[in-house]
Amino acid sequence: MSHEAPAPTTAADAAAAHPSFREAFRFWLKLGLISFGGPAGQIAIMQHELVERKRWIGQERFLHALNYCMLLPGPEAQQLAIYCGWLLHRTWGGIVAGALFVLPGALVIWALSWIYVAHGDVAWVAAIFNGLKPAVVAIVAAAVLRIGSKALKTPALWATAAAAFVAIFALGVGFPWIVAGAALLGWAGHRARPAWFPIGGGHGATKTPGGGAASGHAPRAVIDDAAGAHDAVAPSWARAAKVTLACGALWAAPIVAAGLAFGWGSTLVAQGAFFSKAAMVTFGGAYAVLPYVAQQAVETHGWLTGPEMLAGLAFAETTPGPLILVLQHVGFLGGWAQPDGALAPLLAATLCAGMTTWTTFVPCFLWIFLGAPHIERLRGQAGLGAALSAVTAAVVGVILNLAVWFGWQVWFPKHEGAAQADWFALAVSAAAFVALHRFKANLMLVIAAAGVAGLLRSFV
Repeated sequence: MSHEAPAPTTAADAAAAHPSFREAFRFWLKLGLISFGGPAGQIAIMQHELVERKRWIGQERFLHALNYCMLLPGPEAQQLAIYCGWLLHRTWGGIVAGALFVLPGALVIWALSWIYVAHGDVAWVAAIFNGLKPAVVAIVAAAVLRIGSKALKTPALWATAAAAFVAIFALGVGFPWIVAGAALLGWAGHRARPAWFPIGGGHGATKTPGGGAASGHAPRAVIDDAAGAHDAVAPSWARAAKVTLACGALWAAPIVAAGLAFGWGSTLVAQGAFFSKAAMVTFGGAYAVLPYVAQQAVETHGWLTGPEMLAGLAFAETTPGPLILVLQHVGFLGGWAQPDGALAPLLAATLCAGMTTWTTFVPCFLWIFLGAPHIERLRGQAGLGAALSAVTAAVVGVILNLAVWFGWQVWFPKHEGAAQADWFALAVSAAAFVALHRFKANLMLVIAAAGVAGLLRSFV
């Protein structure tokens, strides 16, 4: 993969300063440390930081990238980070953004998995995360308001968002079908009634490129719809072949190495092959693929038990990084239970955790580096723009569904089969929402305060 340097930004309209690679590195590291709340919370953080606070990415460009990532297999929030990193600093920017998005959470999951199998006592960790969960609900709720206010500009788009929410929440329609239906609706609707399904959700007339009110005071985003110079990477067959070969070789390398070292029937090879296949079919997020993974890992391969799988899901839900990191817990316990050769259980488990994480996330870089230049070139097409604006509206409904589902689990947990209100969680969510939405409080401070509150609660 080549390092394609972006062209410099234009000086028009007093654009915000283009971040240096070091500045971006610090941000992506920070994001990896605070990216709680699954895809909805993580997208909310990027919306707040990249679009609204730093103005590195314009609202239209952010939503355009998000729409593409929602169509891909794999964790859409990490893919969105890769895409935004690629927009800012091309190949190395995408690599750093995607790797740092996953690495902190992967290290935490590794530590929790080891504590779980070696000691079985993570009560203090659970106490901290009991404070983080309600804060994450507030982050997601604030994201629904922010993204919805920018994306839902016509009654038809509001109706699309509402229909998506009803479809996934009440009818159980699969996420890929919702996205496909919204795209078709936007394309056909724009041909019949262009004003109902405008290109880009109807932003341009009343908003600045950065997504703020057109006051004339806020600087426009570094990369927005006016920054055409950033579309410097021309898609070609030669480039596609180069990217595919490089990513494919990196994807397969650890599996081949494990086969040569431990045999093609080893646990490492089995996990590499299995999770590579899972990475290709994870449309609709982690919850869509977990039933399949759980059945195969528990019943077919015997890598872990059902309760151990649930423990891993609890870890992944309450730690930074993509929810699909639960697969790393599966790999770790599989290596611990079935170590290859003469490997010690901890070393075997660590290698399996690394194999699982590698084969799960490396494909994400392939999808972005291969497709982003094409998606950027298609931004000006009316039919595609209208289709993606409808997809954005549907995504608002999907994120609202996640907020409602997550909020219900946190605010009304079940005790002995009956749901009971958790007034501590309700209070933390309300305080966090007011702090974020009304007072624009620093996100890291809100998350830290919620974690401390959860820890203090455990002593009461």
